[in-house]
Amino acid sequence: MSEWCRFSVCWWHTFRGTGADPFGAGTIDRPWDDGTETIENALRRVDAAFEFFTKLGVPYYTFHDVDVSPLGRDLSEFNANFDAVADRLEQKQKETGVKLLWGTANLFSHPRYMNGGMTNPDFAVFARAGAQVKKAMEVTHRLGGENYVFWGGREGYQTILNTRPRQELDNAAAFFRMAVAHKEAMGADYQLLIEPKPREPTKHQYDYDAQTVIGFLHTYGLQDHFKINVEPNHTTLAGHSYEHDIVFSSQLGFLGSIDANTGDELLGWDTDQFPSDVKQTTLTMGTVIDQGGLAPGGLNFDCKVRRESTELDDFFVAHIGAMDAFARGLKAAAAIREDGVIPGMLQERYSSWDSAEGKDAVAGKLDFAKLEEIALAGGEPKKTSGRQERYEMELSRFV
Repeated sequence: MSEWCRFSVCWWHTFRGTGADPFGAGTIDRPWDDGTETIENALRRVDAAFEFFTKLGVPYYTFHDVDVSPLGRDLSEFNANFDAVADRLEQKQKETGVKLLWGTANLFSHPRYMNGGMTNPDFAVFARAGAQVKKAMEVTHRLGGENYVFWGGREGYQTILNTRPRQELDNAAAFFRMAVAHKEAMGADYQLLIEPKPREPTKHQYDYDAQTVIGFLHTYGLQDHFKINVEPNHTTLAGHSYEHDIVFSSQLGFLGSIDANTGDELLGWDTDQFPSDVKQTTLTMGTVIDQGGLAPGGLNFDCKVRRESTELDDFFVAHIGAMDAFARGLKAAAAIREDGVIPGMLQERYSSWDSAEGKDAVAGKLDFAKLEEIALAGGEPKKTSGRQERYEMELSRFV
């Protein structure tokens, strides 16, 4: 099962004190974090994190640069701090065998990025973002990271009145081309990933959903260099179902990794909850099975414990419960495919496209005149039920 469930834990909401994330994991006492922006405190968080990873038995971890490293007074000091923390990360990886799934640069929390990083109208901010990404890519490469993620939390706009969207998209494409060039110059072999998000805090973000990102990549000729890191909580913010972006990314050849969060459908923001709905995890793992696995990506818990969950063991309960939900989903998805009923129903629904005429249409061998000829000869098409309830009941047999 480990080949299909490459679990990872993210630093973002788990190992920093509540002062750094006031809307995060509530009032849980974090004895490893005194709330100071010092190297000593950062190293304590590293030690605590790897103790947590090993107790959970997860093979991977992930991080945002500013979560593991103190900001310092300027870029030079931040880089020096980051190198010092990377030394400890490398040491703990060797001691524990826990590996780095992905690293990323946080281009959204600092006030300098209030109007974006790579799409900022100020070139000076664009340059600062590039310097930060350069360092994060280098540290990720040094630590053997298997992926590098671009998470554009503020790459978008609030009003079209003060925005040139085409120029900002052109600038983002230039930024991504620089990232590709830097990866190649380093000799890194990790997968570059983009994580879509539709809004919050920005009203409209350019990486709205998987289809938007895929269209952007094709528009700018970047489709061979990037895949998508899907966070289903973001997918639901875009008005889709939990599994939507996972399925679309996979079927279009772009599913690289999954930030396996969920959210509350009654709330309109990114709540980063741990998944417990086995129907959702079954649909997710079915997609992973159908594409032959997720490596070098994985299932990453970029999540936070509820603000009302105040015991230290809530950290463990949340992560373990989510891993169990995905393990159950994997077993159910495998059983569905072995049973064959749902796949058979799906095959039957699209069977007309297996005809000679259907294959010729897809191959570009037909034109509208031929379609008209076929339609005149065939008469009115029969009504064919989508049988939604039957599919849902069949799924319920396994969940």
